[in-house]
Amino acid sequence: MLDFEVNKESCTRCSECVADCPARIIAMADDGYPFIATEKEGNCYRCQHCLAICPTGSISIFRLDPAESISLTGGYPDPDKLETLIKGRRSVRRYRSENLDPKLFQHLLDVAWHAPTGVNSRQVCFTVLDSKEKMAQFRDEVMAGLGKMVKESSLPAGMEYYTNFVKIWEKHHVDLLFRDAPHLLVASAPKRVASPVQDCLIALSYFELFAQANGVGTVWNGLVYKVISDLLPLSRQRLGIPDDHIIGYAMVFGKPDVHFVRTVQHTPALIHRALEE
Repeated sequence: MLDFEVNKESCTRCSECVADCPARIIAMADDGYPFIATEKEGNCYRCQHCLAICPTGSISIFRLDPAESISLTGGYPDPDKLETLIKGRRSVRRYRSENLDPKLFQHLLDVAWHAPTGVNSRQVCFTVLDSKEKMAQFRDEVMAGLGKMVKESSLPAGMEYYTNFVKIWEKHHVDLLFRDAPHLLVASAPKRVASPVQDCLIALSYFELFAQANGVGTVWNGLVYKVISDLLPLSRQRLGIPDDHIIGYAMVFGKPDVHFVRTVQHTPALIHRALEE
């Protein structure tokens, strides 16, 4: 049941919800108010566009109260500051040895989970290590597993470079894989959804920008991603990532122990304007 409800006292019958419904299942009834026919409810994308677009907050769906939503009026960031955030984003490889505040940790994940997904599947799973103690334990297990592969010369062709990471760790206790970050985030999604990998990458992009806006450093970690996804299947099981999921990518994060003061200067964007005569 969609529990699609219309407050007829405040509804202006503007039909914006009808025009914007991606599934085209909302119609205007004989009395001039929007409704969804019972036989069409199964086609709902569950996107809540109807709730979001109603100018008077008269639409409720899934028993959600529009008054509990955040008003967009005057709430968007200044474009120049958003540009600075995007251009000033840096990969952080030096972290403080401290855990994030649990409330901030949860807030980052809750906001990032609003990222769009293919066909609004909303099936991205965030697997996290929420403390530096758990991170250290997992890192030690990974390094031990990689160390065994090095000794047995069982690293796959093309991945022999992990040998150097293991040797540096064993000799100098320098962590070049996890970068001594206190936290790990792995995004995965069920294989059955329309775009599992893309959904994960989009969600991580949202997470990264919001994290950096809150003073939290991040780095996209391809080395750890390959370990969990390819080299050490037991590490995937150790994290509890479902067997039917595809891993999109991995990211480590935490309070940075480095401070950048300006943006870099890249070359102009590579743009191909198609179908030009």
